[in-house]
Amino acid sequence: MVEQPNLILFAQHGWADENKQISKLAQTIAPANTKIIAPNLGWIKTWFKIEPLIKQVENTAAATIASYPDVPWRIIGHSMGGLIWLEVLNRNQQWWSRVESLVLIASPVGGADLARLFDPFAIGIGIAKDLGKNRRIIAQSIAQKIPTLTIAGDVDGSGDGTITIESTKFRYATFVCLKNLAHPVMKNHPQVAQAIRNFWLEPRVNIAPEEDFATTLIESFQQVPGMTDAHKRDFHRSKTYLVFSNGVRIKRWKNFLQVEHIFIANNKGKYLYGGFVGWLNNKDLYDFLNDLPKKYSHLIEYLDNS
Repeated sequence: MVEQPNLILFAQHGWADENKQISKLAQTIAPANTKIIAPNLGWIKTWFKIEPLIKQVENTAAATIASYPDVPWRIIGHSMGGLIWLEVLNRNQQWWSRVESLVLIASPVGGADLARLFDPFAIGIGIAKDLGKNRRIIAQSIAQKIPTLTIAGDVDGSGDGTITIESTKFRYATFVCLKNLAHPVMKNHPQVAQAIRNFWLEPRVNIAPEEDFATTLIESFQQVPGMTDAHKRDFHRSKTYLVFSNGVRIKRWKNFLQVEHIFIANNKGKYLYGGFVGWLNNKDLYDFLNDLPKKYSHLIEYLDNS
């Protein structure tokens, strides 16, 4: 007779990786009598399409239910591993009640900026199209029901050297940012392990904060088709496009490839948000920008029509 574990801990590695390090992290944090399941998707396979990887994890989860139908789950995923689990859970909402918590470690939920730059036409160059996808709506719907922790690394004030901090954030999740941790080391690091342990002590679904004007504006930009969170390194190059009466401003900049970037600054001119769209979505962004003066006509203090 197979001994029943008290807990199933799924641990999923990400892009250009195998399961060795994420398995070690799982072993470090797993409570007693936990069964760890860490599917190895194959280093080479992670360079192509995400759909077969999602299916592999989904099949593993289904087989686990068949073997342990009454055992609760906890889930951790590093980078693309977190994105895979967002997709799996979104497709299998009947599993949500068995999930005690979800932890996303350096997962670009809002889309990886490097992936979008590598595949600007979103034609599917390797895994880039899949990594550049904005999954915030999916993540927020899950985090409203399943206690969710999202962990970011910060090596330069805006990202972990691979993805932006902003791309890891979404409503209802608990957010932790760990200083001086680069993307690769976060798959198995003591600070990450401790952050997960702390969260597991009191996992919770957070209430969305009250929206202020800047937050509302940022979230509106994030919903523009093709919008990807950008690094703030180019903020100083941008020029003011629109200033609202409360001092919040929108700034614009194009890089040498003519990729359109927007930045949002507070009433003191300090960076709040940056994003960009690929060439295919320029019209969507321009339509959105053109609608702003109409929507907020009573709040516009300055508009650059040049």
